[in-house]
Amino acid sequence: MLKILIPTIMLLPMTWATPAKQLWNATLAYSLIISLTSLTWLKSAEAGWSFMNPYMATDPLSAPLLVLTCWLLPLMVLASQNHTSSEPLSRQRMYITLLTFLQIFLILAFSATEIIMFYVMFEATLIPTLVVITRWGNQAERLNAGTYFLFYTLAGSLPLLVALLLLQNTSGSLSLLTLQFGPFFQLSSFADKLWWAGCLLAFLVKMPLYGAHLWLPKAHVEAPIAGSMILAAVLLKLGGYGMMRMMIVLEPLTKELSYPFIILALWGVIMTGSICLRQTDLKSLIAYSSVSHMGLVAAGILTQTPWGFTGALILMIAHGLTSSTLFCLANTNYERTHSRTLLLARGLQTVLPLMTTWWFISSLANLALPPLPNLMGELMIITSLFNWSWWTIILTGLGTLITAGYSLYMFLMTQRGPLPPHIMTLEPTHSREHLLMTLHLLPLLLLITKPELIWGWLL
Repeated sequence: MLKILIPTIMLLPMTWATPAKQLWNATLAYSLIISLTSLTWLKSAEAGWSFMNPYMATDPLSAPLLVLTCWLLPLMVLASQNHTSSEPLSRQRMYITLLTFLQIFLILAFSATEIIMFYVMFEATLIPTLVVITRWGNQAERLNAGTYFLFYTLAGSLPLLVALLLLQNTSGSLSLLTLQFGPFFQLSSFADKLWWAGCLLAFLVKMPLYGAHLWLPKAHVEAPIAGSMILAAVLLKLGGYGMMRMMIVLEPLTKELSYPFIILALWGVIMTGSICLRQTDLKSLIAYSSVSHMGLVAAGILTQTPWGFTGALILMIAHGLTSSTLFCLANTNYERTHSRTLLLARGLQTVLPLMTTWWFISSLANLALPPLPNLMGELMIITSLFNWSWWTIILTGLGTLITAGYSLYMFLMTQRGPLPPHIMTLEPTHSREHLLMTLHLLPLLLLITKPELIWGWLL
């Protein structure tokens, strides 16, 4: 564990000590070495908990998410290089420092064995993300977006803190290693049911569940590219991971409490998909598609079955790579056309043909084309929901149809058709951007050959 954490911490002084000329190259190379080293976690996490010390450990559930976190830092450095190049050097260093802090907090959150430590790190990730959104965002609305992001997450997570303190009081321990072997608490009174909901509310807001999702499109649209990437790829997964960890402790109250949440999540899949179909803003479309996919993940986890959990973990990893790719592609368009409006930047296939290939692969991944991991995850979740109640097939089936619709709509609107007359000169694509797309999509394609790396507990 420390062989990843200590180099990540040492990235902070390196960022400030490196000469200006080598700043981006050095941080990219260093973070790439860290991310390649982190792949060893996948090997050692096959047999239960490993890298044990009292506070930090990995298991088959946290290892894929930890590797995804480490994998994303070099990609964020690659993606941010162009739009921060015009800024003063100290601000560029600060930007990389914030991204590094975010990675440190996320590693500590995903590897925590104490739930309180997980909670503290869960909250700590707010600060760097908030600064990145409000300081480096694109439009004047960014302060508003930062406020939404902060207060939605804080309002959801305060009941969780109270719930955790009550759990500590009754069970005497908050260690994940021992809690799963303890007895379920008999939730008889109304206050007990409030406690049950309090344990999950913070994570449902973070995922986000439909109804508590208003902060996400705002934050995504206003955030710079690195903010959008880390938000879509890893920060939303904190919600799913936290839910999986808490669900083991909670009694399965399907009739009283899981029903409304699952129905809300599945209804959210259809509603946000329908919103995507009439979206004019490219980044907003990708953000709403994230809400739709995470609705499926929430529903899969709330069924509390091994299939649901496995499908949720596979879909979280696959969605992390796919949505991050889509945001990078949207950013490459934005850097050239300076517009996120779909109607103003279309027909780019004739000008940038290789970029169209990346758009095509990532759009197909977004609509869950077989044999990509996105489809594996969605099929497992839909199967577990069908076993839970066969009525859900109507909602999930309609949801997948709409997903296919807006994914193809997004591809056709950006790539096909005539080139608008106002686009006179476009910068050609750079090898940096092609490397960025390759590093996103290659892991996604390689996971087809060895999906057991991201199966989680279903061994």
